[in-house]
Amino acid sequence: MTAGRYAPSPSGDLHIGNLRTALLAWLFARSTGHEFLLRVEDLDTGRSSRAAEAGQLADLAAIGLDWDGAVVRQSERSDLYAAAIAELDVYECYCTRREILSAPSAPHAPEGAYPGTCRDLTEAERVVRRRDRPAALRLRSTVDEFTVTDVLRGEYTGAVDDFVLRRGDGTYAYNLAVVVDDAAQGVDQVVRGDDLLSSAPRQAYLTTLLGGAPPTYAHVPLVLGPTGVRLAKRDGAVTLSRRGGPAVVLPEIAASLGLRGGTPQEMLDGFDPAQLPRAPWTLPL
Repeated sequence: MTAGRYAPSPSGDLHIGNLRTALLAWLFARSTGHEFLLRVEDLDTGRSSRAAEAGQLADLAAIGLDWDGAVVRQSERSDLYAAAIAELDVYECYCTRREILSAPSAPHAPEGAYPGTCRDLTEAERVVRRRDRPAALRLRSTVDEFTVTDVLRGEYTGAVDDFVLRRGDGTYAYNLAVVVDDAAQGVDQVVRGDDLLSSAPRQAYLTTLLGGAPPTYAHVPLVLGPTGVRLAKRDGAVTLSRRGGPAVVLPEIAASLGLRGGTPQEMLDGFDPAQLPRAPWTLPL
């Protein structure tokens, strides 16, 4: 099976930017003969809810999107993530975010890149550290960067550090879960917002370590709010129900992408990724 997917986090209503990306993911999948899957990224149990999930699925259906098979929830897949970690070279890390940001980093490393503080601790040092703080698990990376190919952006090379696979509280990290899930579900096409482009090299590298081939990426431009930053619910009437429903929102999204047709199925005719805008869209409020 080859598939594309859309994977929202059920922490509230989808906004217009989320719906626009979902439509694009659907169009990419359907236009290339892929199945289209829905996966709920609910690892953050403190912010996720089944009520929010139900509302999101209803909104996706309301704008005319369909999907193949049952909806998959990350919270039900812990065994898969644990099995993947068992295949990898990992080490315990006891650093806080503040400690990482304040530590000296390697030249040319991006801000927040892990400096390797806990990489070579002895077992005796780990025993002492465990008394103060539960350990996260980090990947022991053997590369500093990795290159991915993006349909809209061409080749992109980004930094790869020793990133977290499981947090100190036992929660599996997004970078691990998304790679394991994509491989398990046969996802070889990933369409998502371009704010996630910088994470693609880490995820593609991890995919290769687990014996897979990186997917084809398409990182699409974001929708911006009136202040020029990424659209958020705080910007006002930016959800499907508050903006007037599918009859208002779907034509608005289509126009922003240069698409013709009143339904997603009609938009498939003539859909050409090469003609998609490369700049973000500022939502008129």
